[in-house]
Formats: sequence, C-alpha cells, structure tokens
Amino acid sequence: MSLIIRKCEITDFAEIFKLLEQLWIDSTLDFDSLHEVFENALKSSQQRLIVGVVNNKIIGFCSLTIKNNLWQSGNLGHIDELVVDKNYSGKGYGKTLIDSITKISKDLKCKRIELDSAFHRKEAHQFYESLGYENRAYLFSKQLD
Repeated sequence: MSLIIRKCEITDFAEIFKLLEQLWIDSTLDFDSLHEVFENALKSSQQRLIVGVVNNKIIGFCSLTIKNNLWQSGNLGHIDELVVDKNYSGKGYGKTLIDSITKISKDLKCKRIELDSAFHRKEAHQFYESLGYENRAYLFSKQLD
C-alpha cells in the first residue's frame, strides 16, 4: 500500500480526531475544542500539519511547531504529535511521516528538531532512537488552570 503525504486540510479533522484518540488513550478528548486548536494551527505561520493517506484514508498525522530559539541561534522545530493508526503500525509509515516533517523543518531553516514522549511509551522511544534522536533532557510541565 502506497503512502501519500500531504498538508492537512480543515476537512481532515474528523479522521485526525480518531487518531488522537488512539494517541491519548487515557484522556477524554473534546472534539470542538480540539477542532478550534486544529483550525488555528492551520492558519499559523509557525505550525505545519501533515497527514499520511493510504487508499483515501488518513492513517497518520504529524504536527510541527517552529520557534525562534536563542539556544539554537535560530529556528527549532518541535514535533508536537505523531500518530499512526494502530492497524497500520509497523509498516514504515511513522518513519515516512518523520522524514517528511524533518524535510519541512530543514526547509524552514531549523537547526534542530525535537519531540517529547511520555515515559511509558518505551516502543516509541526505541523508534525515535532508531531514527537518530537522542534523549538529551527531561521535560518539566505544570498544569495552568
């Protein structure tokens, strides 16, 4: 099955939402609020969103945020989400999405690309390391209500 990578469109959201439910299995997701965030990301000059399509079905999603960064003396790309439908995992589609978002990062003059991954996602960590990513820091987070 051939994978097509393309930019996201607003009409993609319902299928992407189903993928996000697979990514964040411990969360109850609010369709409307995520749709608004998705729409804002599509309009943003600092974000890029792509999907992987097989047989006219969205089977993967990846999002990138570009930020001006003093540490890098230039642009830093951050992969915010990467998910491949569980029925399509292990076929190289995740790598293709990462390769595509990496090319976009390079085209946007990013000097480095990063992502974060939850502690329990051991298989994902092995996947990222196999692609040359290194675990170089802890991510600290605080909920703001």
